[in-house]
Amino acid sequence: MSLRISVGQAVALRGWVRALAVTLAGALAMAVVAALGLWAAGATDVPDGAYPKVVAATVVTAVGGSVELSGSAGELAGVEGGLTVIPLSVTLVGALVFAAGFLWPLRHRAVAGTGELLGWAARIALLWLLALIGLALAARHTFTISLGESAISDIGELFGIEPKVGFTTDVPVTLVFGLLWLAGVLVLALLVSRGAPLPGRLLRFQQSVRPAAYAMVVLLLAYVVLGIVIGLVVAVTRGHAAETLAVILLGVPNLTWLALTIGLGATWDGHVEGPFGLPMPNVLDRVMRSADVSTVNLGTLSEHDGRVWWLVVVDAVLLIAAAFVMAARSPARVRAWQHALHMAIALALTVLMICLVCRIDAAFGLSVLGIGDLGGELSGELFLHPRLWGALGLALLWGLVTGFLGALLARRVHRHGEVPDDV
Repeated sequence: MSLRISVGQAVALRGWVRALAVTLAGALAMAVVAALGLWAAGATDVPDGAYPKVVAATVVTAVGGSVELSGSAGELAGVEGGLTVIPLSVTLVGALVFAAGFLWPLRHRAVAGTGELLGWAARIALLWLLALIGLALAARHTFTISLGESAISDIGELFGIEPKVGFTTDVPVTLVFGLLWLAGVLVLALLVSRGAPLPGRLLRFQQSVRPAAYAMVVLLLAYVVLGIVIGLVVAVTRGHAAETLAVILLGVPNLTWLALTIGLGATWDGHVEGPFGLPMPNVLDRVMRSADVSTVNLGTLSEHDGRVWWLVVVDAVLLIAAAFVMAARSPARVRAWQHALHMAIALALTVLMICLVCRIDAAFGLSVLGIGDLGGELSGELFLHPRLWGALGLALLWGLVTGFLGALLARRVHRHGEVPDDV
């Protein structure tokens, strides 16, 4: 009996050690990417040694956590602001590391019990929860900002006003969304990996769900790789290497996945006002810096740069390639119209995810004695929101067409099962 207990304890301890290694690897990878991206963006110059805390805040926002801007400037002044933006490069790196670590002990297995999978995931989730608490508590800081050389500065000195700006995290919200993010990553990892074991009751779903999930992940990663290549070419040929590196390390999926939806014909509403904004292509910045809310789509962007229409071509090529991959990984008995339906649903869900994670809301303002805007030097606004239903409708249409074409192209590829006589 004692031998059995000791063996069981050793197995449990090994499971916790593996879970700790996965959690530390994922958190460290995200922190390193965030730190390098912020360094390239010049964030090491933030006052009062706040750089490590900004890194922690970046990791928190990367998993859906909430970072709130706050400020104070005494009774005669007011500071307000808000920020909602996800650094998807950091998110993607963390997701890949967590997914790989989660799947590693499950390799070379045909079937796994539900209890075993839940136990393995629960260990990682508990340790990730502790890591999130530490990150959320570390991601808070307050520092003083300068009013510059202006009449407002003179008024501030006269009344002894020192505007202070800070950021804090909503710990409960961060924990909830951080755990939901981890759960989504682990579930998606099981769906995408052909070699990952599933509980016996779920095996009947793997032939219809796994090929589509795998194709969508390949599609998203292809856009990220394409964006990195373009960014590196731009850095070499046009300079601005540090700024380009910052975009790659912090937000290349934000731009490339946005381009994916625009290439489908989707429309976003956006506006940029003031001195700040997110790194973005010049054509997008010009469209969004209008007097009113701007419409961002192929039509408005092409008015400034006709090369935007190449997004349609890129979308068509990569979507057909993704549909081909999906069909090639599916059993031969699945007909072309079924592939089209699977592709449409998968692409619609993917576009829904993009619309949720790529939206941006950022605003900051300071007023002294009721005088706001400060000549545009210390205030600004940035937002970018999708027209969701139109984007989903276009995704369904593109998915049906490209799914059918991909199935036709994959008919001569050897697959499991008997080849049907008709389409």
